[in-house]
Amino acid sequence: MLIIIRPNYKGISQRAAEIVKKRILKKPNLVLGLATGSTPLGMYQELIKMHKTQGLNFSEVTTFNLDEYLGLGPLHSQSYFYYMQENFFKFINIKQKNIFIPNGLTQSPEKHCLWYEQKIQEKGKIDLQILGIGRNGHLGFNEPGSSFESRTRVINLDKTTIADNARFFKNISQVPKQAITMGLKTIARTRECLLLANGSHKAEIIYKALKSPITENVPGSILQKHRKVVVLLDKESGKDLN
Repeated sequence: MLIIIRPNYKGISQRAAEIVKKRILKKPNLVLGLATGSTPLGMYQELIKMHKTQGLNFSEVTTFNLDEYLGLGPLHSQSYFYYMQENFFKFINIKQKNIFIPNGLTQSPEKHCLWYEQKIQEKGKIDLQILGIGRNGHLGFNEPGSSFESRTRVINLDKTTIADNARFFKNISQVPKQAITMGLKTIARTRECLLLANGSHKAEIIYKALKSPITENVPGSILQKHRKVVVLLDKESGKDLN
């Protein structure tokens, strides 16, 4: 595990984008796992700049998103499909057929989750998975107590997650209570993970995930077992590691 601490959020975002760029240049048909939320926004903005000013080519890249709210359609402003289109995909030359995001409106969630896993396997695993981490240690929507053997599935969202995500909705009652998420085993099987975190509110969980005993009560701690992980932190989120 390589832990890199940058002075601020901009530094994290720039370094993360450079890593993604390097992987694409080495393998133009990279299979890239993507995350949503506020943390990776800066990285997406930097990648858009690289596409526009340096010609970074996404035409052969395939992407798989970590998760999606169950019950939200692609046109809902808080769906992760909408997030990805508005914050990244519509600004680069990726092919729509190469974009995979769980369907929040699926009528057969279990079958859809199996299909999603199958698609990942068909592409030969994810080469680079972008990750954020929740205050409760979740990766994707793998909440505390999630099995390290879990695959893509429907999960009930933790109260902490619902409270944290309420800021994106008019009120907390509108936050979906379930989501489809890649499982921890799916994440563990990726060739490389890039974990991003910033802010003092993430310092405690970063320490627990990276330095405390590995436990399913802190899902992010599974990364200690992964063969190749790069962690990008700002000074505030990394302050407890010293």
